[in-house]
Amino acid sequence: MSYSIKTLVLTAALALSVPVAAMAQDTTTESEAAPAETAPVETQSGNASEIESQLSLGADADADPELGRPYTSETVGSWEIRCIKTEEENDPCQMYQLMDDGQGVPVAEFSLFRLPEGGKAVAGATVVVPLETSLPAQLKIAVDGGKARTYPYAFCNQVGCYARIGLVEEDVAAFRRGANATITIVPALAPDQTVELALSLNGFTDSFTKSSVIEQ
Repeated sequence: MSYSIKTLVLTAALALSVPVAAMAQDTTTESEAAPAETAPVETQSGNASEIESQLSLGADADADPELGRPYTSETVGSWEIRCIKTEEENDPCQMYQLMDDGQGVPVAEFSLFRLPEGGKAVAGATVVVPLETSLPAQLKIAVDGGKARTYPYAFCNQVGCYARIGLVEEDVAAFRRGANATITIVPALAPDQTVELALSLNGFTDSFTKSSVIEQ
């Protein structure tokens, strides 16, 4: 059984489609037509905001085609700094690492970004694991063989299952000091077994300072 997932990018475009009604030829005779003042007016269901959300307002044909595209700005230790091209002076970036099974087969992805000051969590992370993962078993993270913490999965889609994690200052400090973190998941088809994935913390401190503060 292949226990792997597709590589993600920071963001994906959402495709919206609008149904288009066919225009029917008017074959009603003059005698059959209803008086103009009493003719029913056909309305589209849904309020204005719902309708507008399905419509394209167009884009500047001369705009930079790179806008909105993800790219890797640099690699720091074991971490990629992945950013999104914007019109701003500084593009938003986050830390990224692809974890494999030890034999080069991709299994899970770990992305991390900083959060604004004032909250208990100082950083947020998203871990994506294969669809064949047992959700009730939850995700476990331990740094350098220390005490593990468990995190629930938030949702799954066709790519994989996602755990959205909040990291407090103590967690980030452990990542700074550590050499490796172990991500433990449980296969749904083999609930009596575990899969342990190594998350290298090489370059974590420098990468953390290069990641953007993301407003939630």
